[in-house]
Amino acid sequence: MNAPLTLFIGDREIPAYTRDLSNRGVYFYLDLIDGNLVENDFEFMVDLPPEITLSSCCSIRCRGRLVRKESTLKNLTGIAAEILDYSILRDALVVTG
Repeated sequence: MNAPLTLFIGDREIPAYTRDLSNRGVYFYLDLIDGNLVENDFEFMVDLPPEITLSSCCSIRCRGRLVRKESTLKNLTGIAAEILDYSILRDALVVTG
């Protein structure tokens, strides 16, 4: 699944996009330079479009733990992370998991 993802590292918001996403983990791509900023635990948000949720758009705010980093041929960094916890933000409704 390819969905927009935003990393929150310090006071920076870094754009990325998912390759795989489940309730337990995520694999995403970001610029090679920004990949160096991802270490240990970090926060991110995934925006899911209606065609994936089968209802309205929603955002998922997550706390993740780095599992693996990989450089790709397209000057990107691939990040595999475990999802430690998350909150679903949908029309001012928050559901935690």
